[in-house]
Amino acid sequence: MPLLRASKLSLSLPDRASRRLLRAPTMVDILKGVDLELGPGESVGIVGESGSGKTSLGRTMLRLYEPTGGQLTFDDQDITHVHQDRLRPLRDKIQMIFQDPQSSLNPRHRIEDILAQPLLAFRRTANRGEGRRAAARLLERVHLPPEFGRRYPHELSGGQRQRIGIARALALEPKLIVADEILSGLDVSTQAQILTLLREIKAESALILISHDLSVVRVLCDRVLVLYRGAVVESGTCAEVFARPRHVYTKALLSAIPLPELDAGWITRSAPMADEAAAAVE
Repeated sequence: MPLLRASKLSLSLPDRASRRLLRAPTMVDILKGVDLELGPGESVGIVGESGSGKTSLGRTMLRLYEPTGGQLTFDDQDITHVHQDRLRPLRDKIQMIFQDPQSSLNPRHRIEDILAQPLLAFRRTANRGEGRRAAARLLERVHLPPEFGRRYPHELSGGQRQRIGIARALALEPKLIVADEILSGLDVSTQAQILTLLREIKAESALILISHDLSVVRVLCDRVLVLYRGAVVESGTCAEVFARPRHVYTKALLSAIPLPELDAGWITRSAPMADEAAAAVE
């Protein structure tokens, strides 16, 4: 039984640039009949150029956007047009790691309170003190020292903030995590640290990885879905798609970003060295 299933999923959003006084804005088709199935513990990469609809698809999967067509089911429940009040009991099962951790973390709150908030909201902890102790455990889980809990987001590096975003997503032990371009703007050593965490996530949750980095998708994901102008033009296992792409757009993506020879161990080797360097700086 698939954990998540999208069938002929469509999404249209208002074009704000076309908005006129006293007139409804023009609707723009973002997603066009997307089909996707994801089983428990599976990982799927969503790739495509900027504007292809990758992020919109991820947000629609989480019902941050309501589909305008098709059907979306999660954990054997139809959530296509379910009201937000009825979605709330499912929110702890499906989480998102956003591309920009700086804007997704409240700058006025300490890290320990940011991590404790979802635990308190879903009554996983009895009080704020217990929530802060749980936050310390979450920090250790993403390889950050517990004392980071007393810091504010602006006091952390970009890679450290991204780890906080991962810790917050893991707090409620979700069945599915959607990671949206979470390696953008990070240096190579920090990317290795984040990829190590994503590998750990794969062992516990299903994962949708939205990325323009085909090398990362090939190493990390079981299957890949190629989006072009809101439509799926190719999908399959990473081994099949990368070795024998069928669609001209997939071939163009692969030729535009030459892939190195696959070395599945590079993440494992790079992450400890990056952690040592970070510890030296601290």
